[in-house]
Amino acid sequence: MSIIRDITKKAYKYLNDDLIMIFVGARQSGKTNILRQLEDYLKKVKKAKNIFFLNLDDIQYLDLLNKTPKNIFNILPINLKSKNILFIDEVQYLNNPTNFLKYIHDEYGDRIKLIVSGSSAFYIDKKFKDSLAGRKKIFEVNVLSFREFLRFRDEDGLSKGNFREMSLKEREKVSSYYKEYMIWGGYPRVVLSDEEGRKEALHDLAYSYIKKDIFESGVRQEDVFYKMFLVLASQIGGLVNISELANTLSVSKTVIDNYLYIMQKSFHIFLLKPFSRNMRKEITKMPKIYFMDLGLRNFFLNNFEMFDLRNDKGQLLENAVFKQFANNGLMEKTRFWRTVGKNEIDFVVEEKNAYEVKVNTDRFKEKDYRVFKKKYPDIILSLSTVDKEKDRVKGHEIYDVWEIEK
Repeated sequence: MSIIRDITKKAYKYLNDDLIMIFVGARQSGKTNILRQLEDYLKKVKKAKNIFFLNLDDIQYLDLLNKTPKNIFNILPINLKSKNILFIDEVQYLNNPTNFLKYIHDEYGDRIKLIVSGSSAFYIDKKFKDSLAGRKKIFEVNVLSFREFLRFRDEDGLSKGNFREMSLKEREKVSSYYKEYMIWGGYPRVVLSDEEGRKEALHDLAYSYIKKDIFESGVRQEDVFYKMFLVLASQIGGLVNISELANTLSVSKTVIDNYLYIMQKSFHIFLLKPFSRNMRKEITKMPKIYFMDLGLRNFFLNNFEMFDLRNDKGQLLENAVFKQFANNGLMEKTRFWRTVGKNEIDFVVEEKNAYEVKVNTDRFKEKDYRVFKKKYPDIILSLSTVDKEKDRVKGHEIYDVWEIEK
């Protein structure tokens, strides 16, 4: 039996209503498995009947449904005299997913519950011509969170534990696992493989599955797209300068904008926006770049060296802290703060909490943050690190990266 994902459990409560459940996320992040987990739950726990699973990788089915949504009744023995549950994997392959989903929902919503998946959000943006407002619930599937990573490594006890109330031995174990997590990332296949298998899995992700994103999004310069991945991988936590990227890669700013859009909508990167209550004092409009999976980032740099031996510990840790916010549903509520005078705070979350990331918290200097504290006295400033040696510095709480949770 597969290990139940957190998002699967969150989805249980939506199984009884009429909303279309749409799961989106990067290829190989586990969407099909989540649909199968929900199918299994409905059959074994809820004892549901009339459950159907359709994968639109099958060209024959795809052609039929592109002709008319009504062909679903020629493909599957759906009984409209009772309740049916229809799972559709890779719904984005339809010419007009919106038309199909809207038709089935509006005509048969009381008898057919739709649960579907789609690989990349640019399909949702470009192909979903109607918003399906009031008809859908979207679930964003990320790679494994750290607690899920622990479960996949058969560490259920650690996964369920309170990270802030652990013995020294438990903390050392959690630290070791988290450092591994920062190197190899959280794609399920990667986590379940040995070292050689991990490299192979990441290679497949980079040059097979991402290649599908490239092809299906209409990218014409594949080599430039991959070069841009490499450049961005070396710049995590840094500002994204469109003009600079265009010059480096010898393409137009329009191409760079388009490729950044595709990378974001394929769930590979995130561009973090700046925070300010006074826009004129904000440093330009440049965002900061973070990878949604550090294993993929390290693959592009061909660097799987252990965390403690690396020269990019600060970058990795900062990206990992960002991922903690993302895993806790705070990605869109997270910003960074930077002034024209280059005063900077790594993260501002929900305009209530700020975090400065330090590999060595002894290097924290209170004077570097006076401008921020004066401007925003209501925002609580804390530090995040790995393997903290104390709980506070100069009155500010210190969190190990894995302790940052809701």
